[in-house]
Amino acid sequence: MVVADVGSIIFRLRGGLELTCQLDSTDGASVQQAVSGAFKRLCCKVRSESLVLCVRNSPLLIWPNKGVLVIPDEVKESTPCKDIQQHIQAEENDSGKKSSKKKDKKNATTCVINMDLMMEVTEPSCLSATVLTSRSQKQHFVRMTLPVDCVASVRAEDSVGAVSGRLVGALCDQLADMEKVVLQHMKGTALLLPQPFHFLLPEPSGLVTVVYPAGVPDSRLELTRKELHSRFELPEDRPCFRRANAFHFPDEPYKDGYLRNPHAALNLPNMEGVKPYQVQGIYSYHHYMQDHVDDNGWGCAYRSLQTICSWFQQQGYVEREVPSHREIQQALVDVGDKPASFLGSRQWIGSIEVQVVLDKLLGVTSKILFVSQGSDLASKGRELANHFQTEGTPIMIGGGVLAHTILGVLWSETTGQIKFLILDPHYTGGEDLQVITDKGWCGWKGPEFWDQNAYYNLCMPQRPKTI
Repeated sequence: MVVADVGSIIFRLRGGLELTCQLDSTDGASVQQAVSGAFKRLCCKVRSESLVLCVRNSPLLIWPNKGVLVIPDEVKESTPCKDIQQHIQAEENDSGKKSSKKKDKKNATTCVINMDLMMEVTEPSCLSATVLTSRSQKQHFVRMTLPVDCVASVRAEDSVGAVSGRLVGALCDQLADMEKVVLQHMKGTALLLPQPFHFLLPEPSGLVTVVYPAGVPDSRLELTRKELHSRFELPEDRPCFRRANAFHFPDEPYKDGYLRNPHAALNLPNMEGVKPYQVQGIYSYHHYMQDHVDDNGWGCAYRSLQTICSWFQQQGYVEREVPSHREIQQALVDVGDKPASFLGSRQWIGSIEVQVVLDKLLGVTSKILFVSQGSDLASKGRELANHFQTEGTPIMIGGGVLAHTILGVLWSETTGQIKFLILDPHYTGGEDLQVITDKGWCGWKGPEFWDQNAYYNLCMPQRPKTI
């Protein structure tokens, strides 16, 4: 396991290392010895002068075990890490245009410098005579490509030489972790591929790298996670080390196309004496007209429910995908809440239906807060603040013919002053963060935002107590 403090620059080293070993016997002890020997040889290889670190989208090549030799020679061992960025070219997007570095810097607080692991293939000349031996014996040959993925989080002023040394150390530590996982889950001569995952923990732990065996579900790794929670003094009532909790690097786009946490781009309103209470963790923004579904005018509660489901998925509580409109309707039909004719319709749903679907599809329970009229919502600051402090889940609120998602509140315990952080599912445009925040589709709203005379029901999902 590797622990890295989160600094202003993250160096991420990735590549494939070929692990090969010859098994002369299927005896458990012999196999373990052969596998351990293969890992030892691999570790020696990455500490040799053949190791090369290549900075992506740049001409920079670093030999960390050759006294930190760098090409081009204008970069020295003592060069600050921040100076490497000027050698990196902007990546081109799918349309062939260079990506906007200005936008990237605005939205990312940490710079990621990606590096590829390479090995020199040329060997020194050898003048000794080659000796051939022959023996007849059944043998088993094992070969697997280890997907190494190491990080070193550093300050901008740290030197290239210091970072290179840390990456080599992290690489060797990761190989040791991979060896433990392979040996622990070995069955005969069948070896499971070890896979590294990075997790961002509260300070002072920072980024932690954990290796899991491929093909083994999270449900069978509970004991491993309990040991990790104990080691890092983390609560055992919420997941931190499931694969879904893995750190998402700020330079990597989400493949599904949904925006994550648009509220993070907002500034807090300038109000004295108030304290923010907000959603904890990551969710994706679901709204009208996504997924090739025209639900404009009737699907706002469905979209709010999808946002809530995405939160439980991305916190690692559930593995199932965010349900479609039809799957939501099918769940309500299956539990007897709706007739069969409801399936495929454009009928609205409300907070009670959202509660039923969360229980049916995710096994998540919810509390319902009833508010007789919108003007009373301003007095619910304590209840909402407590929810975001303890549960931290998005809240679906329905009233009249509209549904919204509440992501937080600004609330003063002394004066009762309050603002609501609203994610609006009625948005029909594209996934443009600037439009969504500038036009208020995600934004802070005062008590006047609600219909003062309409009644409201709030569905407040509860966290399952599990790791």
